[in-house]
Amino acid sequence: MSVKISGEHGVVCRMPGSPFGYFGWPSVARMEDGALAVAASGPRCAHICPWGKDSVCFSRDDGKTWTAPVVAHDSPLDDRDAGIVSLGGKTLLLTWFTLDPRQFYENFLKHLPQDMIPWMEAKLSAITDGVVRAGAGSWTRLSLDGGQTWSAPRRAPVTAPHGPILLKSGALMYAGKPFPERDARPVNEDVAVALSDDLGASWRVIATVPRPAGFGADQIHEPHLAELEDGALLCAMRVHEKDTAAVWMSRSTDGGLTWSEACRLPCDGTPPHLLMHSSGVAVCVYGYRHEPYGQRALLTRDGLTWSEEIILRDDGPEADLGYPASVELADGSIFTVYYQRVPGDEKTSVLYTRWRLPELDI
Repeated sequence: MSVKISGEHGVVCRMPGSPFGYFGWPSVARMEDGALAVAASGPRCAHICPWGKDSVCFSRDDGKTWTAPVVAHDSPLDDRDAGIVSLGGKTLLLTWFTLDPRQFYENFLKHLPQDMIPWMEAKLSAITDGVVRAGAGSWTRLSLDGGQTWSAPRRAPVTAPHGPILLKSGALMYAGKPFPERDARPVNEDVAVALSDDLGASWRVIATVPRPAGFGADQIHEPHLAELEDGALLCAMRVHEKDTAAVWMSRSTDGGLTWSEACRLPCDGTPPHLLMHSSGVAVCVYGYRHEPYGQRALLTRDGLTWSEEIILRDDGPEADLGYPASVELADGSIFTVYYQRVPGDEKTSVLYTRWRLPELDI
């Protein structure tokens, strides 16, 4: 069963007609003064291209208007999956991972516009193995002034699209795929959980999350966490099944040291993002890449019992969409961002839906 709600849809960032108008994999944070920050990978040329960079847009009127994207990080490599987390006051944490785009050269030849091939080849020719060793990996940057300035990049041991969460204790907890410094891309190992007591300057891995029975580590990706009111932790993960991808959930009741065997949520679609709403409800949003394409959500209070599936929108023109993330606004409404192509555009934009929790049995 599913319930379609009537939400307010809008645009965070859109650059129609630009060859670098592709934006993807966004995250959203709300600072204590109410300002919103949305981070995404872009401007870039395509889903896979050598021009990925991390940009941030800001709003001071609950998402009605937005600044132009401001580049917060741009390395010689492909910077992807920008996460952004509010750490109190005007402190923001930006997360992302960076890949060597040279490995996609044949893909670029097939899919990039012909007039961009010389630009692509010039960019790739400037990348050396030393540049990759220095730049590939999972990273964070810290801002103490609401995103006006950022610290130097700091390495993180894991990567996930929306980054870590801030625990009630003040520590950061980050669930993700391991991305060792020696490797040029994330490794196919079990999802790991890391803690930081110094706003991401250093990390210690405290646990791994058991994979669902019958699945390999290469089928499990892109987790996100939530801390429930009673202190239990949820870890939602993207799991690739035979004919679809779905969200599976694991719980911890000992601060993340051990995790339960994961259970499948009653939905298709990925990857997940978890928001703890002030009502005590945990909101899990995810992209739906089957027709009708769009964005969906599930609700829970304990991570064990889930609501009917909520359809936020089902008007996506194609499957290249999703990666939704949510924050709660001052009036209790939910502001969810995601990437999706506006009909008629060639490239994807960062869009939003503002909606309210329906009254559903949980």
